[in-house]
Amino acid sequence: MQNAPAPLSDSVLNSLNDAQRQAVETTEGPVLVLAGAGTGKTRVLVTRLAHLLRSNLAFPGQILAVTFTNKAAQEMKHRVSSLMGGAPVEGWWLGTFHALAARMLRRHADLVGLQSSFTILDQDDQVRLIKQLMEAENIDTKKWPAKMLADKISSWKDKGWMPAQVGPDQTGDLAGGKLGSIYAQYQQRLKTLNACDFGDLLLHMIHILKDPRNADVLADYHRRFKYILVDEYQDTNVAQYLWLRLLAQGSNNICCVGDDDQSIYGWRGAEVDNILRFEKDFPGAAIIRLEENYRSTGNILSAANAVIANNEGRLGKQLFTSHGDGEKIKVRGLWDGEAEARWVGEEIEALQFKKYSLDDIAVLVRAGFQTREFEERFIQLGLPYRVIGGPRFYERMEIRDALAYMRVVNQPNDDLALERIINTPKRGLGDTTVQTLYTHARAKGISLYSALQDLMQTDELKPKVKTTIMKLVDDFERWRSMASNTSHTDLAKHILDESGYTAMWQGDKSPEAPGRLENLKELVSGMEEFENLPVFLEHVSLVMEAQNNDAGTEQVSIMTLHGAKGLEFKCVFLPGWEEGLFPSQRSMDENGLKGLEEERRLAYVGITRARERAYISHVANRRMYGNWMSAIPSRFVDELPEDHIDVQAETGLHGNAGGRSSHWDSSGFGVEYAARKTSYIDGVSSKVSSKADVTNQNGFSRGDKVFHEKFGHGTVIHMDGQKLDINFGKSGTKRVMDSFVTKAD
Repeated sequence: MQNAPAPLSDSVLNSLNDAQRQAVETTEGPVLVLAGAGTGKTRVLVTRLAHLLRSNLAFPGQILAVTFTNKAAQEMKHRVSSLMGGAPVEGWWLGTFHALAARMLRRHADLVGLQSSFTILDQDDQVRLIKQLMEAENIDTKKWPAKMLADKISSWKDKGWMPAQVGPDQTGDLAGGKLGSIYAQYQQRLKTLNACDFGDLLLHMIHILKDPRNADVLADYHRRFKYILVDEYQDTNVAQYLWLRLLAQGSNNICCVGDDDQSIYGWRGAEVDNILRFEKDFPGAAIIRLEENYRSTGNILSAANAVIANNEGRLGKQLFTSHGDGEKIKVRGLWDGEAEARWVGEEIEALQFKKYSLDDIAVLVRAGFQTREFEERFIQLGLPYRVIGGPRFYERMEIRDALAYMRVVNQPNDDLALERIINTPKRGLGDTTVQTLYTHARAKGISLYSALQDLMQTDELKPKVKTTIMKLVDDFERWRSMASNTSHTDLAKHILDESGYTAMWQGDKSPEAPGRLENLKELVSGMEEFENLPVFLEHVSLVMEAQNNDAGTEQVSIMTLHGAKGLEFKCVFLPGWEEGLFPSQRSMDENGLKGLEEERRLAYVGITRARERAYISHVANRRMYGNWMSAIPSRFVDELPEDHIDVQAETGLHGNAGGRSSHWDSSGFGVEYAARKTSYIDGVSSKVSSKADVTNQNGFSRGDKVFHEKFGHGTVIHMDGQKLDINFGKSGTKRVMDSFVTKAD
């Protein structure tokens, strides 16, 4: 190589710690860099790339560097160029799996029956094409949504399966047992269209590289790539793994950087086993552990180390820091989700007093429905916030739809609300029908709902459409009449169920559907805090009005734990650490021990997002799926090391609130709590039901026997000002204003 740049300066290499420098300079043979959270992974990757180029070991075009996002690829390119003295680095193979595979496939498209100008379909095109094939086969697209089948086919492609590899064991009764045939037809149709989807980019290249007839193609890539670098190796799926294995068989100089303890995307096809079996796949591989953390304090790292050590499926490493111990992690037990949100709000205000910026603070939840209570509380306190990775609670599609139904019940002349849900779920009321309604409404100067009532009596609409409209109007009239003698929360349940809206999402097999159903249940739960439907809808309007995202304003970040990977904040709040919520019961039911270990890795990711302060909370009662449930602290709470946490519990709730011993025995949690599983709602344990010293302004205390005209006799189990949580026995636990109950003898 002529006119080669000088090797990296000693100052660059000397700025690395010993493990980082070893990862940069171990250039030959397979290398696995286990990069713990905050240990300088990106710096190692960038410096290694620059070292290969500046040491005259390879031209740019002889390096294959794979990232998971285009943003990461661009950042890597910029930083390598900077280390190279600002000179642009051109001609190398740097990009995402799909981008690199597409680049290869355009060179060899003819080997799989395509032309180099092939089109890459997006998901909408994919679903539309599969739906056409289903209709041709007379498959019920309502029972088997095309998107669900498209997702299934994509998952097979992520495993590297061609149609011939999919048998009855894989298809089951999907699409009446015809999904294997649909997959084969779909692939053939793609070839006819000279198209492929994202999954095909890797699948076709694996097929090409494995086919003995194309040995020259594989040999060419083996000659081409002297070095292969892979970022986030723990997140690779089977197809990505197979593609890399084939390409690495040449020089065997493959360096994979990742963290088995941060593999949290199993639900979307990632295989943690890819990184766990690296030594078996590449005998003689060098395993280099980056364990010095530059992000977090000692107490935070010790807690994270202790939790993740309980996983069996890991290669093992121990994070450490020279930053000092810092603050202990605060672990707080609280009464319920509302109290939890109040506590988090108070702690954030205290942090502001200590001069922390709101931009340095994050609330990381396990499930999307948890955000509502925090959003409500922050709005009350005037704390600006942003929801990262998704819309705010009341802006979510399913919540807007549900609110639209309630708005029409409350105010039939709300045209915008009616238009939103008139054909949701599908009722056969298309754009033509809606236009007819609007034309009539404008001509007579009446609302859209009144137009519905008018056209029920005439013949402008087709009989089938008129029948549908009559049923819809009857439903709204019935719900409106129920409002006078039915609680607004029960009314909301009737509306969502009888309209078919809940069933629509129950029948939706997309990964988002369960979360949408959880959000709907959280919406209904949240309504209990309000006196009636009009008061609740007014509250929502005020909340929406208050949600201003002014540029430049400091804001608390709210996001899911999955969305927080790769980010860091000075202060992190981790609420909802209870069994069933975190670890997720659904994840454990579906995946057993593998699911539990991924949940624990998620806990590890959450803790290690914090630089200076971490706060973990759990509650005794959680309102989930529309019902109050007794909550047991997460097993992850018990796994936190006593020396590195500061345990607190709500005064009057758990006895010894300030200390912890023998797995939470003294505070009423953990071993003792799990053993007896006392229901704080139905059982009303003595610790909770004993009359509190505090009496509210109208003379009510915990433990009081009361009477409600609708729900009957009950016992006060919790108070929040004039709001009382009352156990009414068979009627369950309800939250009511104290003005609606009287003390009973």
